[in-house]
Amino acid sequence: MQKKNVIRRHQYADYLNVGTEDTADFVLMGAGFTTLDEEPGAQSESVKYVNEVSSSSSVISYETTFPFEAEQIQDEKAIDAIYKVGRNHLVGSDAEFEYVRVELWNKDGTSGNKFAARKFNVSVEVSTFEGENKMVISGNLNAVGDPVLGTFDTTAKEFTAETSGE
Repeated sequence: MQKKNVIRRHQYADYLNVGTEDTADFVLMGAGFTTLDEEPGAQSESVKYVNEVSSSSSVISYETTFPFEAEQIQDEKAIDAIYKVGRNHLVGSDAEFEYVRVELWNKDGTSGNKFAARKFNVSVEVSTFEGENKMVISGNLNAVGDPVLGTFDTTAKEFTAETSGE
């Protein structure tokens, strides 16, 4: 029987840019996060013509969300940034961040620590602060627009967009 290389959750790395508009500071969303999933949210449209028995469906758009749950660890910059969005009731661009999802099993073929990645602009939606012992923050990172394909250097913490024609 052939061995199957099933991708496991720890083979994705998630980074949130908590820096300024002028200086990026991508921090790993690891410690504290107990859930960070991806829901592409494909939207489809169906049509059935009068001369056909069955309908045909096409994907027309996506409404991607990344549901998360994190224990509120004070020294974790990504969790603190998310906490401040909910605590301070930030809205609009004040609640938006760059978010990169890195595929650690998918090296780009060059030397170093560069991997295939997608960069999203996301709005942070904090749903709850709860807990009896540990405080837990939950909500969604909601995609704003389309993702940018590229690579992420996990050492330099830099995203490089694909150039057109690749």
